[in-house]
Amino acid sequence: MEEERTTGVVSRFVGGLNISIRRFLFRVISCGPIPEHIAFIMDGNRRFAKKWKLEEGAGHKAGFLALMSLLKYCYEMGVKYVTVYAFSLDNFNRRPDEVQYVMDLMHEKIQGFLKELDMVNRYGIRVLFIGDLNRLSDPVRIAAEKAMEATAMNKKTYLLVCVAYTSSHEIRRSLYEACEEKSRRKVGEEEEEKEEVIKVVDLEKKMYMGVAPDPDILVRSSGETRLSNFLLWQTSNSLLYSPKALWPEMGLRHVVWAILKYQKNYFYLEKKKKEA
Repeated sequence: MEEERTTGVVSRFVGGLNISIRRFLFRVISCGPIPEHIAFIMDGNRRFAKKWKLEEGAGHKAGFLALMSLLKYCYEMGVKYVTVYAFSLDNFNRRPDEVQYVMDLMHEKIQGFLKELDMVNRYGIRVLFIGDLNRLSDPVRIAAEKAMEATAMNKKTYLLVCVAYTSSHEIRRSLYEACEEKSRRKVGEEEEEKEEVIKVVDLEKKMYMGVAPDPDILVRSSGETRLSNFLLWQTSNSLLYSPKALWPEMGLRHVVWAILKYQKNYFYLEKKKKEA
C-alpha cells in the first residue's frame, strides 16, 4: 500500500513537472510568430504496427493517441486550425475488407473523440469533416455529422478532418460548382459576358477547404516527401516538414521543431504569399 502511494506521488510530481516545462517552452516559442494553421499527413500507422510486430489495427489506434497529443500541443501553442488527412478517395480502391476495416475503425475513433468532451470544451474545438462525405459508410457519416453538430458552437480552435478527399477532386468539384452558379444567374447581355469568366476567388469559395486559411505548415510523417494529392491548391506557399518518425511516434519535439523552422523562414514565406 505504501509503495503504491509513493508511486502515485512520484507520478503526479513527474506529470506536474512535465506540464510546467511544456508551458515554459511554449511561452518561449510564443515570442516568435505562431502559425495559424498546421496540416498533417498521418503516414506510417501500418509500418509502425509491422515494426513492433503488433496486431492489425494497433498502428491506427496508436496513431489516434498521437493525434490527441499533437492536437493538445498545437492548441496550447496558439495554433487555431489543425487539418489531418484521414482517408483519401484513392483509398477506396483498396481491398473491400480493408476499406471496411478502416471505416469501422474511423467510426470507433469518432465515437471516442466525442467522449473526450473535457478536452474538446477546454480548447473550444470545432470539428469539421472535409470531403465527399456521401462516399462514407452510413455509420461513419452519421457519426461525423453528430461530431460536427456537437461542436458547432465552438469557435476558439478548429479540427478539420479530410476524409473521402483528394485535392484533384476538390478542384474539379469547385470548378463545376462555380460554373453552375454562373450559369444560373440571370443577368443582362453585357453583364453575362463578364460573368462567364471564372476567377480564382470563385473557385476558392466553392472549395471544401474554403472554411479555413491556407496552411502555414504541412507536416508529413515517416520521412516521405510526397503530397499524395493533399491540399495541392492551398500549400503552394506552405513550409514543408517531413520528419522520419512514423505517425504514432510523432510527439512534442516534432511540433516544436516544425514551428521553429516556420519562425526561421517566416519573413521569406510571408513575402512569397504577398507575391502570389
